Order: sequence, then structure tokens, then C-alpha cells
Amino acid sequence: MQQGAADLLLVQSEVYPCPYLSERLAAMVFTEPDQHLDSEIYGRLCALGFRRSHDVVYRPRCEGCAECVPVRVPVARFRPRRSQRRCLKANADLIVHPGPARLTDGDAELLERYLWARHPAGGMDHLERGQLADFLQSSWCQSTFARFFLKERLVAVMVLDVLPRGLSAVYHFFDPELFRRSLGVFSILWSIDYARRLGLEWLYLGYWIRDCPKMSYKAEYLPQQRLLGGRWRDYP
Repeated sequence: MQQGAADLLLVQSEVYPCPYLSERLAAMVFTEPDQHLDSEIYGRLCALGFRRSHDVVYRPRCEGCAECVPVRVPVARFRPRRSQRRCLKANADLIVHPGPARLTDGDAELLERYLWARHPAGGMDHLERGQLADFLQSSWCQSTFARFFLKERLVAVMVLDVLPRGLSAVYHFFDPELFRRSLGVFSILWSIDYARRLGLEWLYLGYWIRDCPKMSYKAEYLPQQRLLGGRWRDYP
């Protein structure tokens, strides 16, 4: 790692059931709490395939498995597909306000409804609001909550970390009653354009997992780069 990230202490987790691929075991390495982190160091770690949750940065390290592939979109070269252009047109009436990375009561109410509808018994649906805020927010990372409104109604939130050379998509949630709008797709398309307007190079989408429907959708944003064998490779 480069200067500033080389001295970080990484901790290996215990093995646990993989939440994405059944009958597999998973493990991760993560930064030990109370270490100095900032957006610059985090940007270097993202380029090595790491992600953030609260104040911790982590990456899967599973024995005998490399199915979690870090993915990033080169925003200057991205061109939406026909179906994505239809999604943009269908959501042209939405207004987006990037704002402070603080979970408001309105955000929390929307997140709770989203979790109950889309991820029941997924572990997060029973978290208290303070725990939900801890999951999304960070004390050291520059982040933003992009809030999507249909007139006065909050319909989606995209949590983005702002890095020196890109944005990292942390989490997204939306009004489950509006599932036909494909708000998840629209939020990613908006984030790609937002990164371009900020003069940044990348939108990091996290891990693509071919055999997991919850993660395989990330292959739809092309062209993209995938971190394979320690190198970012263009795809397709």
C-alpha cells in the first residue's frame, strides 16, 4: 500500500456463513478501530478492493473463494443501455438533492419501510435507528446523502462516499411502493453522472458476484473495470 495506508493494522474475522452464496463460508479483513483514516487513505484502499461500513473499512478474504469481485465504472466512458435510457426517462420528474450524510427522521422511516419490504429477516430490519445511522455514517469519511424527491415526497436515498478520484456507492434504499420505477437503477445512473459532473474518474459499486442475483446486477453498467488478480481489468 502507498504512504498513509501501509501502516494500517488489518484484523482477520472469524469464519461465518456466507450471506451471498449458500453452503459457503466467508471471512473478511478489516481495519482495527481507533486507527487514523481519512478520505485519501480510503481512496487508496478502495483501489485495492476495500469497502466501508460505519468507521470500518473491510474486504472479503475467504479461503478457496474469490467470487466477490470489486467493480468500478469509468464515468467518462459510460454509456447507458437502451433499458437504462428508458429508466432515466421514466424518472425525469424526480428532483435530487445531495446533502449532509446524516440520517434524518424521514430517511430512517423510508429505510425501515424498505428493509421490511425488501429484506425481511435480513438482519438489518430489526436494528434501531441509531444502529442504522451508524451503519451508513462515518466520523472520518466525506460522504453525502443524495435524496430523491417526487414533488415533496422522499422516494429514495443514495449514500455516497466522496474520494479524491471517485465516488463509492455505500448503500441505497427506496420507497417499495414505487418498485416499477427501478429506482435502484436510476440512483446508480444518477451517481455516475454526478461523479462525472464533479470531475471524478470512478464510481465504485462494491462487489459483483456472478451467482448472486442481489449482486450480479452490477454487470449491467458498462464499460466497467473489475479487480482480478490484483489488477483492474477492463470489461468487456
